[in-house]
Amino acid sequence: MSYPFRRLALAGAAAGLLALTACSSADAGGGEALDPEADLSEQTLTVSIWADYYPEDLAAQFEEATGVKTTIVNHTTNEDIVAKLTASADSGIDVAFVSGQYAQALGEQGLLAELDKALIPNEKNLYPEALELAYDEGNVYSEPYAWGTTGLCYRPDLTGFAPTSWNDLLAPKPELVGKTTMLSTDRWLAMPALKALGYSVNTTDDAELAEAQAQLIETKPTLLAYDDTTFYSKLVSGEAAMVEAWDGWCNYGIAEDPTIEFVVPDEGADLWVDTMTVLESSQNKEAAMAFLNYILDPEVQTWVAENILYKVPNQAAMEALDPALLESYPTLGITVDELFEQEVIVDLGEDSLKYVDLNSEVLATN
Repeated sequence: MSYPFRRLALAGAAAGLLALTACSSADAGGGEALDPEADLSEQTLTVSIWADYYPEDLAAQFEEATGVKTTIVNHTTNEDIVAKLTASADSGIDVAFVSGQYAQALGEQGLLAELDKALIPNEKNLYPEALELAYDEGNVYSEPYAWGTTGLCYRPDLTGFAPTSWNDLLAPKPELVGKTTMLSTDRWLAMPALKALGYSVNTTDDAELAEAQAQLIETKPTLLAYDDTTFYSKLVSGEAAMVEAWDGWCNYGIAEDPTIEFVVPDEGADLWVDTMTVLESSQNKEAAMAFLNYILDPEVQTWVAENILYKVPNQAAMEALDPALLESYPTLGITVDELFEQEVIVDLGEDSLKYVDLNSEVLATN
């Protein structure tokens, strides 16, 4: 299946948010009382989400359930939707799906409405841990939609061993030179080196980032490619033997070749989250809250896990999954405890530019 290239060029968008003071709201959410008795059929909704990341009939199903005329538009990347949300005081979008660190930055800039939890009773279906995420503790501005981690996706028949460390990628065995790929997106390009060195994925320390950059430049000649979108296809074809991968995308390779495996290296990785947010500029906040509540219904979230092949933070949905699916796609069986052993990626404000610079330096090196 096709999949949204939503992870490209993330830090650039985060850095761009720093300039968003002129168009931010003075009272982000909270100051506007919502009407629990509002006639939702009198409201309309425009939702922006990554393509292929939701049921094709979602708009029709939500409209049938609530009477809200709903339009779904697609954005390609976090940068894409952030640009739309910050181009004017009213983007025309009511609900936007963004990754967690972007929800944090947008919320801090006053562009998101505080969520009215009385209108989102399905929040109760979430794992308790899903309300303790560092980018938005208590889910003040966002509700989680899907979450996961990053690791090594590999073909045991081609590697000849089961990797356990980021160093297996950063300093590959001679027979694997030219048979590995890494993600080129800013925070994920740096992560293997940072974790191998024992540093945080959220570090802003110049010396630590310089050390990671040096390692990445040393690793570069050993790579087949930097690849954010087709790495699993390279595994299936045998062009690559081991790749840095998001867990769900590794599942797309497993769907075509069940011998492919995924591992989180011993040094650890990240915990990323894709979220749902309501814009402060929305004139349809009751409908927007109803939409978030609808998405958090276990049946809808079960569909997400079954079809997108990413874990969801919805405990009721995950417990409803067919055990055979978990057997076929072991990353879906990563437990919440195991997931929370990883670091939650957070927005770093202007320090995000340090990752943009690191990325540029590494990719430009011959």
